[in-house]
Amino acid sequence: MKRFVAILLAFAIIAPAFAQAPTISVLKGKKVEVVIWTHEDPNRTALEKRLIDEFIKANPGVTVNYVTYPSGKIKDIVVAGFAANAGPDIFNLEIFDEYQFITNGRVAPVDFAAAGFRNLRDMQGKYLPGMLDSVTEGNKIYGMPLELTNWAMYLNKKIFRDAGLDPMKDYPKTWEDVMAVSEKIVTRDGQIITRRGFDFRYPYYLTSVVPMVEQLGGELVSKDGKKVIVGDAAWLKVLNYFKDFGPNGKNLGSPTYTAARKVFDNDKNEMAMSLSGLYQEARMRDANPVFFNSGEWMVIPFPQWKDAVKKVPNNYYGHFYMVNAQKPKLSQQASWALLGYMLSHGAEYLEKVAIVQPTKALMESATYKAMPYSDVFTKDMAAAHIVYYGAASSKIESLLKEAFESVMMSGVDPAKALDKLRKDVTAALADE
Repeated sequence: MKRFVAILLAFAIIAPAFAQAPTISVLKGKKVEVVIWTHEDPNRTALEKRLIDEFIKANPGVTVNYVTYPSGKIKDIVVAGFAANAGPDIFNLEIFDEYQFITNGRVAPVDFAAAGFRNLRDMQGKYLPGMLDSVTEGNKIYGMPLELTNWAMYLNKKIFRDAGLDPMKDYPKTWEDVMAVSEKIVTRDGQIITRRGFDFRYPYYLTSVVPMVEQLGGELVSKDGKKVIVGDAAWLKVLNYFKDFGPNGKNLGSPTYTAARKVFDNDKNEMAMSLSGLYQEARMRDANPVFFNSGEWMVIPFPQWKDAVKKVPNNYYGHFYMVNAQKPKLSQQASWALLGYMLSHGAEYLEKVAIVQPTKALMESATYKAMPYSDVFTKDMAAAHIVYYGAASSKIESLLKEAFESVMMSGVDPAKALDKLRKDVTAALADE
């Protein structure tokens, strides 16, 4: 009980004294508009708009047009904007969608002085080792982390008990367990599922499905970059798992249903287990405070195969704020200065949005460690690696979706789907 009270208080105890927004000398007497495109998140929007207002008060010549888009649409909107040379000053996407902007020279390197750092070494020293590698080329860094995210399994204890299971003893440790537990929990009206035990995060195959392959010794791309879709036995096992899981197999879930993480928060006896990040806690707290405070949910580690050859948790990914290289230098300086101020409030992002900026100060703080089940995410991340983020990663994500969902939804033979996937990924990498 003491632990539960402590973790609930974690959302209320963060009240640091923040420095005032800096007045940027190069912006004095200048009129600059900064346009930001970002994915929607009501909690983050409220926080960032307040920080933007503070920055504008200190720099009255600056105006900011802050625009949010649905998570599922923002990638296409940003790509279209840049293709028309009409992209925003600042944007953020997941790293495997952003990396193409670095390789194509469309984003500017961090202006260290404007962003509040002394130099490259100073910025690197503020973050955990390796956290900036995916946005670093040579001696230049091309983005500032908004968040670093990995997923673990959220579990509804009430649904487990309703299905005759003990959540503390029967929670799944392996993918075989996930299937077996889901069969005990699922309820249907005819062929329509009314309660799922578990369902995947479609279409995030790079994030959570590739690790399932890696657990069995397979690889998406070999370490030397010369081979793709390595380890047929591993890939076929995971493809067959999706075939068995889907509507043409045991009928336990599919991409046609409402996203599992959204249903989970409702606590309406519809979803027992869902993959999501630490940020889900803030969404649950706001969407359903009764459930959040009930003690009837918990977070467990990312499952492994019984015959796994190595432990591979869910891949972690980063959302990085980046700045458009096509904008005038003054606009870039204003953008980096604004981002430097906004992202210096890591404790508030954690408190209000439950997203983690991978700074040494925050990750080592008592505040982070007091977050509900943050230890589960930390332990999983320690054994994980960042999601594949090559220039063709966005295309590869689509190819993985096609392969797995053709097996799951259309009955395509897994071996044929695998052969096609290998050819398609090979072609995608050749076009980089």
